[in-house]
Amino acid sequence: MKVFLIHLYVLMTLLLFPEISFSKDVVTVQGGDFQMGCSIADKSCANDEGGKGGMRVHVPQFYIDKLEVSVEQYMKCMKDGNCTRPKDHNRNKYCNLGAKGRADHPVNCVDWDQASAYCVWVKGRLPYEAEWEKAARGGSQSRYPWGQEVSCKQAILDDGKTQGSVSGEPDGCGEDRTWKRASRPANAFGLFDMSGNAGEWTANWYSSDAIQTHYSKGNLKGPSKSRKRVVRGGSWDENKANLRSSYRNVKLPISGDSVYGSIGFRCVYDNK
Repeated sequence: MKVFLIHLYVLMTLLLFPEISFSKDVVTVQGGDFQMGCSIADKSCANDEGGKGGMRVHVPQFYIDKLEVSVEQYMKCMKDGNCTRPKDHNRNKYCNLGAKGRADHPVNCVDWDQASAYCVWVKGRLPYEAEWEKAARGGSQSRYPWGQEVSCKQAILDDGKTQGSVSGEPDGCGEDRTWKRASRPANAFGLFDMSGNAGEWTANWYSSDAIQTHYSKGNLKGPSKSRKRVVRGGSWDENKANLRSSYRNVKLPISGDSVYGSIGFRCVYDNK
């Protein structure tokens, strides 16, 4: 019965959203326009999220990982000599590398260049911010892919109330950490954890007016240099507002003395 329902879900999604197609590991997002930035009726938008209702941005076809890159996958890149070791569980309890039972959790505590190196190793790259948002929205124009509100039923976050094994701690839906990948339902494009669990590095340098000045005019690469990189999706220890599809987080590309326990990544591909 479960297998039948999965096949039915895939069939219905393809009928509703002909711009996507599925394979075992990636989703193909066909080229086309979408409204990027501040969602309709969203009163939480910051100035860097563009105007109300978003701005039209054209995104060529791309292929994107269904899942965030796991600890196990990243370790294979390390073993192959193409990825350096990020901060691990011995350094900080929130880092998944080296933590018992977290091989299928998203790899986190990674700097931008470590995430980028992994994607190059698998013959891909980090997603442009516009690609990421188009994929995350899954055809929606609401605050979240499924509607206007979010809770631990839809995503791994700090919803301010859900309790779990860590008493008094709502981070990570009460577990004070990431969860195994795909612990919550996929969005309409068949992508998991685009909202919550681990925030995700994008390829772009940050600029407050990137949507208006660059993306809407066809330059998806955005500014050529800045101090910080864009992180998208919100994470296990962030509140509801940070999981909105249009929310733009920023971080220095090198963590230094900080620990990026909230940040992971997934890759995109120009050809697959």
